[in-house]
Amino acid sequence: MPIKFPIDTQLKDSSAVRLALAKPEDIEPLRRLYEVIVDEGASFPHEQMPSDEDFQAYWFGGCGTVLASVQTKTGPWALAGAYYLKANWPGRSSHIANAGFMVAPEWRRKGLGRLLGETMLDHARALAFRSVIFNLVFAENHASRRLWEQLDFQLLGTLPHAVRRNDGSYQDALILFRSLVEENRQSDRP
Repeated sequence: MPIKFPIDTQLKDSSAVRLALAKPEDIEPLRRLYEVIVDEGASFPHEQMPSDEDFQAYWFGGCGTVLASVQTKTGPWALAGAYYLKANWPGRSSHIANAGFMVAPEWRRKGLGRLLGETMLDHARALAFRSVIFNLVFAENHASRRLWEQLDFQLLGTLPHAVRRNDGSYQDALILFRSLVEENRQSDRP
């Protein structure tokens, strides 16, 4: 069954949040948030902001980009986070999804990452993906690792020294996987 956007809900601190599919007018606010995330250097591989064309291909080249906007105390909605969802590979393996997430620093530890992750899983199922793989979870991004572990992602492997930190040293990256297919998990006994 297709997922219906927008979704209106609340965060742990009772802040109103709306999840909606991104529109062309959302490109610039999303780009500004991504610039903050890239500068932090803790979760995406870009060392500097990509060109407008590359940014749009990265964030809008898949099955959908979902924005999380939070109602501020002064009234307007502010972009607090987002995810993109796309096939990780083409053709015979296009049933395996990939997604990327970001949460603005001021909206972390309020349940927004979990909300985005759970919504992405529902969204991926609705689009008939059979699984989700994360190719490059920074090993030192403990909040991200903890979230994906809680959402039943399994560690497939470690890529040693796959990510260059801002100081020039290296950290490992993890490959995480989650099936979206409810299968009979009995063994293959005769």
